[in-house]
Amino acid sequence: MRSVADDLRDESRAADERLTPEERIELALRLGDEDLEAFRLARGLDVETARRVLQLQRQTGRQPSKCILDLLS
Repeated sequence: MRSVADDLRDESRAADERLTPEERIELALRLGDEDLEAFRLARGLDVETARRVLQLQRQTGRQPSKCILDLLS
């Protein structure tokens, strides 16, 4: 039995498939900007600080690249 969520997911997927590659990139960038704005407002940060916080969070726990560290040394 199909659920409402299944129907909505199928409709969303079909709409996404009709987008051109350029439209998909624009959508991805717009969604990223909207997420950044939501994060910024939730934390009470300015845009640049919010970007830096998110960038630092992405780096947390990552293994440093030896070749990059060698290049920077």
